[in-house]
Amino acid sequence: MKGIITVLGNDRVGIIAGVCSHLAESNVNILDISQTIVKGFFNMVMIVDLDACNTSFEGLADDLGKVGESLGVAIKIQHEDIFNTMHRI
Repeated sequence: MKGIITVLGNDRVGIIAGVCSHLAESNVNILDISQTIVKGFFNMVMIVDLDACNTSFEGLADDLGKVGESLGVAIKIQHEDIFNTMHRI
Protein backbone atom coordinates (compact mmCIF):
# COMPACT_ATOMS: atom_id res chain seq x y z
CA MET A 1 0.00 0.00 0.00
CA LYS A 2 1.21 3.50 -0.82
CA GLY A 3 0.47 6.80 0.86
CA ILE A 4 0.68 10.46 -0.09
CA ILE A 5 2.14 12.77 2.58
CA THR A 6 1.87 16.55 2.37
CA VAL A 7 3.81 18.97 4.55
CA LEU A 8 2.94 22.69 4.58
CA GLY A 9 4.18 25.59 6.66
CA ASN A 10 6.73 28.31 7.13
CA ASP A 11 10.22 27.26 6.09
CA ARG A 12 12.72 26.49 8.84
CA VAL A 13 15.72 24.26 9.43
CA GLY A 14 15.01 20.58 10.12
CA ILE A 15 11.60 20.00 8.51
CA ILE A 16 12.73 17.35 6.04
CA ALA A 17 15.02 15.72 8.63
CA GLY A 18 12.23 15.59 11.22
CA VAL A 19 9.68 14.04 8.87
CA CYS A 20 12.12 11.58 7.30
CA SER A 21 13.50 10.50 10.69
CA HIS A 22 10.01 9.63 11.93
CA LEU A 23 9.22 7.74 8.73
CA ALA A 24 12.45 5.73 9.10
CA GLU A 25 11.58 4.90 12.73
CA SER A 26 8.15 3.72 11.50
CA ASN A 27 9.77 1.57 8.77
CA VAL A 28 8.13 3.61 6.00
CA ASN A 29 10.07 3.77 2.73
CA ILE A 30 10.09 7.04 0.76
CA LEU A 31 9.53 6.32 -2.94
CA ASP A 32 9.42 9.88 -4.25
CA ILE A 33 9.78 13.33 -2.73
CA SER A 34 9.29 16.85 -4.04
CA GLN A 35 9.71 20.03 -2.05
CA THR A 36 9.57 23.72 -2.87
CA ILE A 37 9.97 26.92 -0.95
CA VAL A 38 8.10 29.97 -2.25
CA LYS A 39 8.56 33.28 -0.44
CA GLY A 40 9.32 31.49 2.81
CA PHE A 41 6.50 28.94 2.56
CA PHE A 42 7.57 25.28 2.62
CA ASN A 43 5.64 22.68 0.62
CA MET A 44 6.57 19.00 0.37
CA VAL A 45 4.81 16.02 -1.18
CA MET A 46 6.02 12.48 -0.61
CA ILE A 47 4.91 9.14 -1.99
CA VAL A 48 5.66 6.42 0.53
CA ASP A 49 5.45 2.64 0.74
CA LEU A 50 3.48 1.59 3.82
CA ASP A 51 3.76 -2.19 3.41
CA ALA A 52 6.39 -2.63 6.15
CA CYS A 53 5.10 0.14 8.44
CA ASN A 54 5.30 -0.95 12.09
CA THR A 55 2.19 0.97 13.17
CA SER A 56 -1.39 1.30 11.94
CA PHE A 57 -2.24 3.89 9.29
CA GLU A 58 -4.25 5.85 11.87
CA GLY A 59 -1.36 5.68 14.34
CA LEU A 60 1.08 6.91 11.70
CA ALA A 61 -1.27 9.78 10.79
CA ASP A 62 -1.55 10.80 14.45
CA ASP A 63 2.21 10.56 14.96
CA LEU A 64 2.91 12.63 11.85
CA GLY A 65 0.47 15.26 13.10
CA LYS A 66 2.45 15.47 16.34
CA VAL A 67 5.74 15.67 14.45
CA GLY A 68 4.25 18.49 12.41
CA GLU A 69 3.21 20.36 15.55
CA SER A 70 6.73 20.12 16.94
CA LEU A 71 8.15 21.40 13.62
CA GLY A 72 5.55 24.15 13.15
CA VAL A 73 4.05 22.62 9.99
CA ALA A 74 0.91 20.72 9.01
CA ILE A 75 1.46 17.10 7.97
CA LYS A 76 -1.30 15.03 6.38
CA ILE A 77 -1.28 11.50 4.95
CA GLN A 78 -3.79 9.84 2.62
CA HIS A 79 -4.06 6.36 1.17
CA GLU A 80 -3.00 6.40 -2.49
CA ASP A 81 -6.35 5.00 -3.66
CA ILE A 82 -8.32 7.73 -1.86
CA PHE A 83 -5.98 10.40 -3.24
CA ASN A 84 -6.42 9.03 -6.79
CA THR A 85 -10.19 8.85 -6.43
CA MET A 86 -10.40 12.44 -5.18
CA HIS A 87 -8.27 13.75 -8.06
CA ARG A 88 -9.79 11.75 -10.90
CA ILE A 89 -11.21 13.79 -13.75
